Amino acid sequence: MYFKVFDCWRFAAALLVMIYHFLFWGPAETKAGIDFLYRLLPLLDMFFMISGFFITSRYASRLETLSDYGSFFRRRVARLYPLHVLTTMFFVAVALFAFANGAQNYPWRSDFELLPYALFGLHALGFTDTLGLNYVTWSVSAEFFSYAMFPLIVLALRWRGTAGLAALVAVYLTGLEIASSHGVFPSGHWTTADTMGAYRAFADFMIGGLLARLVARSSLALTSPLPGIAFMACAVIAMMALAPWYVSFGLIIVSLYLSALAETRAPDSTRAIAFVLPVTAASFSIYIWHPVFEFFFLRVLWDRWLAETGSVNFYAFMILPMILTILVGVLSVRFLEPRLAHLVAGPRPAGTPRTGAVPTT
Repeated sequence: MYFKVFDCWRFAAALLVMIYHFLFWGPAETKAGIDFLYRLLPLLDMFFMISGFFITSRYASRLETLSDYGSFFRRRVARLYPLHVLTTMFFVAVALFAFANGAQNYPWRSDFELLPYALFGLHALGFTDTLGLNYVTWSVSAEFFSYAMFPLIVLALRWRGTAGLAALVAVYLTGLEIASSHGVFPSGHWTTADTMGAYRAFADFMIGGLLARLVARSSLALTSPLPGIAFMACAVIAMMALAPWYVSFGLIIVSLYLSALAETRAPDSTRAIAFVLPVTAASFSIYIWHPVFEFFFLRVLWDRWLAETGSVNFYAFMILPMILTILVGVLSVRFLEPRLAHLVAGPRPAGTPRTGAVPTT
């Protein structure tokens, strides 16, 4: 089952993340836009919820042995890791160039120190004090952590079904709240964690898994995506109004539930947006590639040359790296990433379901 609305939301969130990061290189007035977009931070949690939904719905009943789990984990790593390494090594090359040229303004020393954690996917588990290097890939590390912990979801479902997984989610969220109250997370609260974002991501991942179970067992005959879209709009309004995190999260959860239910009951209800799927399917690729274009077009071309000339409007210029990032993301997911995944995991066995990756986050 392919959930078109989920794909559109992930794509929209990936664009917002890209715009947020690009605005940091703009003039002083872009701070208002940066502050505004920061309010939409819970959309990152939506990425991981969708990932947990997909993985649980497609694999929870398929993992019977350690061999099954090893095959699952290898193929998920094959999907995410090659592009992570490719873009990370780009920034390693930049750091080497900066080091060789004595560029004191570039944090090459910090990048080299972070490299082992990035390569082993550990940079969202609290081993580092900063993201640095290929900063967006903390979400890849967090996704790997969620895959590693996925057997807990499987065991909870086999122990007490939906109630067992709900109990696990409740216990885990309580633990995160207690940890937050004791200052464990550098950002203050688990919902804003990045260097410790793996623990945040797994909470979202489990919520997504619980949603998958609820949708599969629901008898509600919903056949329109409009209620889900309406709840997502309410979630965005709540974020903009700085509502407590549990309000925004609750609205997102209801939105995902209603949207998945509608597409499950009436797949043709979202047929009108099918034409955008070749682009929206590239949300993870766009998310991973955009720091590369940020470096070339904003850190180098804009910050070191065009900003001083005053001859180009920043917002108009920003459109160029955005378009190029989307184009490269679409080409990457179509031609590059399947070949890289094949090198890591080998050919896909017949009947193996394809799953979408979540940048998350």
